[in-house]
Amino acid sequence: MKKTIYRYILATALLGGTAAQASAQYDADTENGVVSMAGRKGFIWRTANGAFEFKPYLLVQAAADFNYYDSEGLDPAYNQDNVHNSGFSIPYAVLGFTGRAFGMITYNLSINAAASGGALLQQAWADIRIKDQFAVKLGKFKTPFTHATLTTLGETLFPSLPLSLTSSVILPHSLNAVSPTMATGFDLGVELHGLLRQKWGYEVGVFNGTGASVNVAGKTFSDDWHIPSLLYAARFTFMPKGVMPATQGSSRQLGLDRMLFGLSASMNVESENESTNDFRAGAEFAWIKDRLYIGAEAYFMHVGFTKRQKISDSYNYLGGYVQGGYFITPKLQAALRYDLMDRNGLDCKGMLNIPSVGVNYFFLGANLKLQAMYRFTGRTGHATQLDRDNDDLGIPMHSGTVQLQYTF
Repeated sequence: MKKTIYRYILATALLGGTAAQASAQYDADTENGVVSMAGRKGFIWRTANGAFEFKPYLLVQAAADFNYYDSEGLDPAYNQDNVHNSGFSIPYAVLGFTGRAFGMITYNLSINAAASGGALLQQAWADIRIKDQFAVKLGKFKTPFTHATLTTLGETLFPSLPLSLTSSVILPHSLNAVSPTMATGFDLGVELHGLLRQKWGYEVGVFNGTGASVNVAGKTFSDDWHIPSLLYAARFTFMPKGVMPATQGSSRQLGLDRMLFGLSASMNVESENESTNDFRAGAEFAWIKDRLYIGAEAYFMHVGFTKRQKISDSYNYLGGYVQGGYFITPKLQAALRYDLMDRNGLDCKGMLNIPSVGVNYFFLGANLKLQAMYRFTGRTGHATQLDRDNDDLGIPMHSGTVQLQYTF
């Protein structure tokens, strides 16, 4: 093996694998969904003929968090401490490697030491490209749903994802095991994907539907539908100006002009410990133009119970956000986001509205990124004060984060 140092351009660029095997300048690289190596120097080991490549990488995030929770109308004598989940944290401590083999296989494995249980194994996959238009990816990786979660970790506009994606919805039933969220995240499965004419991308996959914390096969057949109780997901994208990078603004890519439109849908059969059937659908838009980044999404979820639960009711939820970032200087990026969530379902009045403001500073040449954000959780349109108090349970009213990230 010959050890070399060179500029390793990585097509993380390509939204969760939709175009990870794009031709032209992207063809030499592989996306890993964790940390972008684009435009950075690092170590890579490869054979003399270039048939095999091995690239180690890491990402470490250290944060200071402050969260203030509303009293929710309770007597102060029983609820005197409004500050919780505050202090210092390490959201991610990722160590992994990626590379290529035989000119047609890309691979990636990463461990998140900040996680526990099955989530320690963040990713482990191999991607076999037959040609640009058709490839097969199998293992543990990001499911094809939502621009926010498919953005490369470390390249997001804010330190945290929109609450409308990550917060569990409210169900009016006492089922502790049922707490679905809009996002589907990492999972185990197999996916067909490709890129057509450098503009049209597709991803179609089947996954366990159990999320990032489960690495074993434990699913059954659906008693109601008589099909495997798995997560079936698809995503289609249109990129009129060429392949869209999986970043929400990078100091290394200030001259780009890329745009993306996407539609996605998934069905998680007998999810939530075989209690519900969850359908999700989403629409997304992203645009990078020189120093400007704009992103917007809307998503819908229908939760219906399995027959064994003997609950005939079903519930619908909506969420979405719009966000933008602008590089004031090549190092300093300002960020705004407005997030909406119908957490208590369409049959109940009231919405959560969640504005956020942030700033990012890039230490050029050092692979350091400093992020700061403030988020406010507001409530509007509820029929009663009790509904208003219940809607944001578990969510801080005021939240602040300062995070330092190092990648290699």
